[in-house]
Amino acid sequence: MTAASLSIDLDPLGCYHRLHGIAPPEAGDDPVYGRATERYGELCERLGIRGTVFAVGEPLAAPAAAAAVRRLARAGHEVANHSFSHDYGLSRRDRDGIARELRSGAAAVEAAAGRPPVGFRAPGYALSAALVAELASQGYLYDSSALPAPPYWIAKAGAMALLALAGRRSAAILDRPRAMLAPRVPYRPSEREPYARGGLPLVELPVTAGALRVPLVGTFLAGLPAAAASLLLAGTAATPLANVELHGLDFLDASDASPALASRRPDLRIPASRKLARLEAFLRRIDREWLTLETAAARLGP
Repeated sequence: MTAASLSIDLDPLGCYHRLHGIAPPEAGDDPVYGRATERYGELCERLGIRGTVFAVGEPLAAPAAAAAVRRLARAGHEVANHSFSHDYGLSRRDRDGIARELRSGAAAVEAAAGRPPVGFRAPGYALSAALVAELASQGYLYDSSALPAPPYWIAKAGAMALLALAGRRSAAILDRPRAMLAPRVPYRPSEREPYARGGLPLVELPVTAGALRVPLVGTFLAGLPAAAASLLLAGTAATPLANVELHGLDFLDASDASPALASRRPDLRIPASRKLARLEAFLRRIDREWLTLETAAARLGP
């Protein structure tokens, strides 16, 4: 199997305010569940692919956000669970707390998309034994949280350290270093260690790490010129699934965000049109069969 999947995490803008330790955004429609979802759908339409949308449950209480996700589902995109509240510390909760987050998120996704989710991605990519055990218990087909990319882990640690030195508290958590050693190809996680192979009845679909173990995520793909981004595909030929991950923020720019957030996010200073062009050019270089993560997991499963 040589396939590719394109997913988007719909983290609301408030998550980024929490990450950077700034006041919450003003109330109103969230552009992540507006312009970003619309642009994602248009990009996929131009490419002729159907992707996977990881929706957060809490924002779906807004009719406009639910309608945006419903349109993507009706266009053939898979809608998966990205938790209810996008608590970055979800992996550190006890089993009961995790179960409630999963069920609440799944109920919101089902109400918006018309069917229950079969896939999950953890906030901040952080997994725990309790989290994967609960996913298996609730019958999930797959998880797609593992990010075996040392450059990402190191960059995150550095960013959190700088925030702490500046006296700003970030909502982010730094996952265990063991996360960097997770298998880079799809695998079944262990009951005791989600970043190791085992026998749980769900498939882990890691986000693909390319050249120099840089992950194929929108922060890099939209922030780099197309020629530079294409170099990241080196070293991915051996993986049966090229799992490319984007965020709603990759489809927005400073005009969509608060001045406080735009001043702290270099990626928001790049015009959305330029980022979209870079993403499209990169994705067109991937000569594989494009599948939703649900279909990929079904093919890779037993």
